Amino acid sequence: MSGPPAAVVAGTFNTKGGELAYIAGLLRQAGVPVRTIDLSTLPDTDDTPVDVSAAEIAAHHPCGVDVLGLGDRGAAVTEMAVAFEAYIQTADPVGGMIGGMIGAGGSGATALVAPAMRALPIGIPKVLVSTVASGNVEPYVGASDINMVYSVTDVQGINRISRRVLGNAAHALAGMMLRAGDIPEAADRPTVGLTMFGVTTDCVQRLAAALGGTLDPLVFHATGVGGRSMEKLVDSGLVAAVIDITTTEIADMLIGGVFPATKDRMGAVIRTGIAYVGSCGALDMVNFGARETVPPQFAGRLFHVHNPQVTLMRTSVEENRVIGEWIAARLNLMTGPVRFLIPQGGVSAIDVPGQPFHDPDADAALFAALDNHVEQTAERRLIRLPHAINDPAFSDAVLEAFHDITGGAHAPH
Repeated sequence: MSGPPAAVVAGTFNTKGGELAYIAGLLRQAGVPVRTIDLSTLPDTDDTPVDVSAAEIAAHHPCGVDVLGLGDRGAAVTEMAVAFEAYIQTADPVGGMIGGMIGAGGSGATALVAPAMRALPIGIPKVLVSTVASGNVEPYVGASDINMVYSVTDVQGINRISRRVLGNAAHALAGMMLRAGDIPEAADRPTVGLTMFGVTTDCVQRLAAALGGTLDPLVFHATGVGGRSMEKLVDSGLVAAVIDITTTEIADMLIGGVFPATKDRMGAVIRTGIAYVGSCGALDMVNFGARETVPPQFAGRLFHVHNPQVTLMRTSVEENRVIGEWIAARLNLMTGPVRFLIPQGGVSAIDVPGQPFHDPDADAALFAALDNHVEQTAERRLIRLPHAINDPAFSDAVLEAFHDITGGAHAPH
């Protein structure tokens, strides 16, 4: 790719050529350079011209798979998505060759385009019009900033509905690209990632306020994808240090909640060796949807209805032991400076005396597992504190630990 930053219009031109050409035309009318890319996996049935053919994309498959020779459509779509992601990664998006990306189609086209969009840096505009955008979009969006638009009707022909929906999507991308220069640049300050949940809000807000004068705090909602988003930025070199107060996603992963981490939780910190301050925030709970959606195997457990859509389950003594051991194993793999603070007074706003999840035995099992399994060194230390996680004294201790391992608030490393 060469020339000014272009809007990539990607999809299966053999079946959606008219619709994709309509999007491309609107972008050009708006003054946006366009590059059309065909991701068809079957012989052409449309003569819409494209800038990059399906064969050229298929040739970028990292394992040399003959994508267009695969007879099975599902396998072909899977491998073409791999090839397209590899192609995009050779197009130097950071160097400015890709100004944005848009795609449109059904579940197959969505699966083809989404991985390449996720491979683009955060901040490059991405719009994906899809028939499946009204359901669970997490598998497509992941930890990226993809804007998914529900197509309402199938992406099949230009009619009174698709004309408007596809047009809105095209103009949205054009607006994002043409007005990108109007977004004020961020202050040139080091960034620090923080994880937060409703029940750890007081602690994290206090930390963000204290750090905001000299650092750029990025707060991530610990809903599974929130932790992955933070770690994607760590892997990308965009987060210089982490204050991982809220590790609750690990409980959901190990026990079966709806906000789970992946097995790679903390992996970005392990890979990069950046400074890490962690804690036990909201490890007293596993998250489910509405009360009636809680799996039957958890009948008889202690629950707290957070709101009509979120039900919390108190973690048990044995579950806390397992959680503590899992976290300890990850901390032991970290090569950078590590401080993990244990709030003995309670790990969330509802794990304190008088609140529904106060359970000293469960907390003690978590803390003992950490004590017994973390391999402490001069660089990797556990710090026990008598405070609850939302106490001001605990926030002060977190800040002290952070400054200790980063050499002061001005220079995380």
